[in-house]
Amino acid sequence: MERLAQTPSGAWTESQLATMAKVRDAAMKDPYAYDELAHLCNNIGPRLSGSPQAQAAVEWVAAEMRKQGATVSLEKTMVPHWVRGEETASLTSWPGATPGTTQKIVVTALGGSAATPPEGITAPVVLVHDLAELKRLPPAATHGRILVFDHPFDKEMAANGQGTAAYGQSVLYRALAPSAGAAAGAVAVLVRSVGGAEYRLPHTGATSYEGAAGHIPAGAVTAEDADLLDALVKQGPVTMHLVLTPQTLPLTPSYNVIADWKGKEHPEQVVLVSGHLDSWDLGTGAIDDGAGIAVSMQTIHLLHAMGLHARRTIRFVAWMDEESGSEGAATYATDHADALPDHVAALESDLGADHPIGITFAGSPLLAEYLKPVADALAPIGATLVTRGEDAGEDIAAIVTRGVPGFTPTQDSRFYFNYHHTAADTLDKVDPHHLAENAAVMAVTAYALAEAVEPAPRLAPEK
Repeated sequence: MERLAQTPSGAWTESQLATMAKVRDAAMKDPYAYDELAHLCNNIGPRLSGSPQAQAAVEWVAAEMRKQGATVSLEKTMVPHWVRGEETASLTSWPGATPGTTQKIVVTALGGSAATPPEGITAPVVLVHDLAELKRLPPAATHGRILVFDHPFDKEMAANGQGTAAYGQSVLYRALAPSAGAAAGAVAVLVRSVGGAEYRLPHTGATSYEGAAGHIPAGAVTAEDADLLDALVKQGPVTMHLVLTPQTLPLTPSYNVIADWKGKEHPEQVVLVSGHLDSWDLGTGAIDDGAGIAVSMQTIHLLHAMGLHARRTIRFVAWMDEESGSEGAATYATDHADALPDHVAALESDLGADHPIGITFAGSPLLAEYLKPVADALAPIGATLVTRGEDAGEDIAAIVTRGVPGFTPTQDSRFYFNYHHTAADTLDKVDPHHLAENAAVMAVTAYALAEAVEPAPRLAPEK
């Protein structure tokens, strides 16, 4: 038997480390990920859960994985089917308005929003900056009004590489504002778009309704229009006309795409590599999350092209419905519950396609030392940082809490939230070189975890 390399974990032989380098270099040279992403975005287009494009994407990805020689199956899951309708808004009166004029407000419906009547609603505007300010208002101040939450995205935090943290601070208003507004008697709620780009781009995303107050129309306005409203309501009464006509249709069947590249010694043990296939409908889902799908597909493609089979099975999963409730992930966690002890690791890429600086893991602290040889293999592309995080991806979260170690590329997040969930999420935002770097991180990490002599250490499942 070949001796183990003198590495901190001792999990890989010298020849396995050499193979990791070959996988890395192949990922950097092979255009497969970008070519697949281009077809997914340009030819299939936006892939809203339950839509015909989402189903077309399922069928196309399955066919592409069969071409690589993987064993492919479709895992049925029931998903929401929400359809965007007309979405317009305008100010009909405001301090200093020229008689007989209106002023356009750029708006988009939040995913899952209720509809206004077809003719829309006209109501006074009340604006608050956070939930605490709303609680201080008397009931009469919000009853029958359009409530606007003007909570800004922290662009300076994002510019310092903490885009995900900045997003987390603002996105709760997208989730909670409609219920808070309904409870306060508002007839509709609008939130300031959650993102850093101020190009008058509204930012969509899922919202939810809690409690017994009822469902009211919910949308997002651009940062510029939120600033405009903030300035005008300080001067006097403002009235808005709002039309949002989405439809919530019955749940519809869809599928996770599962493609197995069988292990040569322990095919029952699984290393999962994944992204989510659905996207919002304003753009074409290039960075969220076509890129994650493409780099995960390339893992299987490279192994096929190089004739490599690791000890364990590498399983590609294209998750369905991450954006509207993660039903695909919930289905997988339920359907594979008995097999999770044999899931050695789970990888997910869902933070775009900018330069990766390393690997973030969720699980045992011992993984930091364990992963050092993998980080060394990624040194030529500058992806050497190994970081412990709270999670490694929305879709793998359910199985990570059950003890499966989770991994994701640590990506530059300074610009991701400029485009995410907007009409600007299109293929031109993806740098092919950066995409190849992400493909290298995913492929090398997946191969290393599947080939390791000693499997990745894991925590006990949460109870």
